[in-house]
Amino acid sequence: MNYQLFYRIGFTALAPLCCFVLGSCRQEKKPNIIFILADDLGYSDLGCYGSTFYETPNLDRLALQGVCFSDAYAACPVSSPTRASIMTGKYPVKTGITDWIPGRQATSSGSPTDKLIALPFNLKLDLVEVTIAEVLKQNGYTTMISGKWHLGEDSIYWPENQGFDVNCGGYGKGAPVRNKKANGYFSPYGNPRLKDGPEGEYLTDRQTDEAIKFIQKNRKKPFFLYLSYYAVHNPMQAKEEHVRKFQIKADSTGLSEIEPFTRDRDWIRPEMSNNYKERIIQSNPVYAAMIYSMDENIGKVLNAVEELGLNDKTVIFFTSDNGGLSTSEGSPTCNAPLRAGKGWLYEGGIRVPLIIKYPGKGKPGTMIRTPVSSIDFFPTILDMCGIKYNSKDIDGVSLLPLFEKDEMPERPLFWHYPHYSNQGVEPGSAIRLGRYKLIDNFEKERVELYDLENDISEKNDISNLYPEKTEELYKLLDTWRKSNNAKMMTPNPNWKKE
Repeated sequence: MNYQLFYRIGFTALAPLCCFVLGSCRQEKKPNIIFILADDLGYSDLGCYGSTFYETPNLDRLALQGVCFSDAYAACPVSSPTRASIMTGKYPVKTGITDWIPGRQATSSGSPTDKLIALPFNLKLDLVEVTIAEVLKQNGYTTMISGKWHLGEDSIYWPENQGFDVNCGGYGKGAPVRNKKANGYFSPYGNPRLKDGPEGEYLTDRQTDEAIKFIQKNRKKPFFLYLSYYAVHNPMQAKEEHVRKFQIKADSTGLSEIEPFTRDRDWIRPEMSNNYKERIIQSNPVYAAMIYSMDENIGKVLNAVEELGLNDKTVIFFTSDNGGLSTSEGSPTCNAPLRAGKGWLYEGGIRVPLIIKYPGKGKPGTMIRTPVSSIDFFPTILDMCGIKYNSKDIDGVSLLPLFEKDEMPERPLFWHYPHYSNQGVEPGSAIRLGRYKLIDNFEKERVELYDLENDISEKNDISNLYPEKTEELYKLLDTWRKSNNAKMMTPNPNWKKE
């Protein structure tokens, strides 16, 4: 955590705080919920989480007004499964969406380089699933998504059929489209749920403008805004003036003179293409500019909430759907001190920034160290809104006790990723319990144990030093997989052993 930055900003930015009486209160007393989700943003990509190259003054301000989480996790190291977990409060194994849709296996399953084959997985968020938007809508909330959905190619599975009154930009694709008719982050967008703006309009700006219009229109009644930015997912596109700003910064600080990539990693085999390389410093001006634009727009949202007099009755979440992309596809960011990145079960792939501003609750500007997961947002939001919802299928728990005291009963957190993805990934499962984390690596047929309290970079596998702890966590993980009918992988008959 960049505490020096906090002190420089000071506490003058703190917004007025007030308490809510929820549950039996009148409708106008129910808090508004703004849930901001970044795409592929890494744990270390914010100033308040330690970045010195990227600039995020508005998110740093939000961190001062709310609380940050040091050990927050996405339920999966890739997009679609985490997004389904946010919507439902369930682990990916329960929704059946265990990879990004449609996944690498849609085109290259059974490649001779793959030792294992992934079984088919669910390619949409089934309509029988109950989403957080549906529950809030049933309880008097007006609901909107502005941005990415990525939970089904067919329009029957898009947001307007999953509890959202307004859908601006949410459909089957997981990234802005670039082709002869669409220009990615710049209009024309080629998005069936977002009309094109003026030529050259920037998508992150447009998403925010639509969100602010929604806030203004619904300021007198409770609303749920899911501001799901496409940024900072590929393709790497940003405003020229912002790119110049960070190019100058990289040049003036000497970062542009440092080789940003390495292939000296044990997982990168000599025959693997140059697509696979790991970024070791944050110095990409385009990526920095994309973050800067996102932060700039979040500032617009925060200002709109304040100007409309909604500060005291609006809860704001900010997080990412998985770790930063650091090992392939351009490797635009570095997640240090975390290991690896998007697609991996190491911390760089699943640990994400999380800021929650809950007026009247928690001590502003503090860091909560209890491990939490994206499965927890569903029950937390309902608890904040005083809505009773009982379901045995919900895996998450309400995080409200952490705003009173940074303690909760210790519980295991689980991950199951039985897929090869695009980042050089070795498929597997993982569990975290307390300070320890175990990874069951399917490719290498071995387990790894790490003490995250003393080894956040996961450099030292201590499974041989602590066989009892290793066995304990493996049994918990295996029992969880079996009880949830988690799909495993099968041997690939076409695999060519090196």
